[in-house]
Amino acid sequence: MIKVENLTKYYGEICAVSDIGFQINKGEILGLLGPNGAGKTTFMRILTCYLNPSAGTIQVKDFNIQDHALEIKKMMGYLPENAPLYPDMLVYDYLHYVADIRQLDKETKLQRIDQLAATCSIREVMHQPIGELSKGYKQRVGLAQAMMGDPEILVLDEPTSGLDPNQIIEIREIIKKIGKEKTIILSTHILSEAEATCDRVVIINKGKIVADSLIEDLKQSLGKEAVIGLAFRNADFAKVKNVLAQVAGVGSVVETDSGEGILAVNVSCKTQEDIRGQIYALIKEQDWQLLEFYQQSRSLENIFRELTQEN
Repeated sequence: MIKVENLTKYYGEICAVSDIGFQINKGEILGLLGPNGAGKTTFMRILTCYLNPSAGTIQVKDFNIQDHALEIKKMMGYLPENAPLYPDMLVYDYLHYVADIRQLDKETKLQRIDQLAATCSIREVMHQPIGELSKGYKQRVGLAQAMMGDPEILVLDEPTSGLDPNQIIEIREIIKKIGKEKTIILSTHILSEAEATCDRVVIINKGKIVADSLIEDLKQSLGKEAVIGLAFRNADFAKVKNVLAQVAGVGSVVETDSGEGILAVNVSCKTQEDIRGQIYALIKEQDWQLLEFYQQSRSLENIFRELTQEN
């Protein structure tokens, strides 16, 4: 349904998106993951025809973004990270205004507003000023405006940013409900959100794609190696890394936390063999206090860190 080809975007001399390409299938919920500054928002702005690329193109059905921007916009609903809301307007008046922009006739407009009030669970705040709503309700109103034209494609940029845990779950459930009928591109750096909501993830780092896979396939393909968690007192990371590197089968050694004399690291293993005994034998020879030693289950968070961290 959507085909991205050799897409590149420069801001002056800075390359925000670098020669990326992938496809998005109809009816798919795609998670676009990456650290802050990875290029996620830039890609979404190009996809929604808000920005022009420096090179490459995006094909949406039979239309490309350079020649058919208006046709593509009619197929899309877009919720940017900062929802385009008017704080002095009542929720109902705002949705009525959005429906007019979408050129809905009177009967369709009233039906659509009523449907969205139910779908986004905003019926109880329809006659309240937007500026008086909580962040969670504002995001729901933003979702309603993005869906007003009943778009085939929904583009959501960090839809749960700044929400509390309960609000995140509520927005997530709304997105999953919507995803049964539409193609959704969801940008986030909250990995639990992607894992719970998305069918497939594309991970971007420094403007380049570093992974593109179904979540379960990604876990399986990168999840064959064990990850061991360790925590020490009175240990220096550089020395810990050098000592553990002596064990055959040890891959990366990554510092995950430190403070108040405690150092925590994750050790990825490049072998199917259990090398915990060898690691422990080396640790016993040091003057460190071993506080934790456990084998982790492979998670999307582990994979994300490995794909996006330096070196």
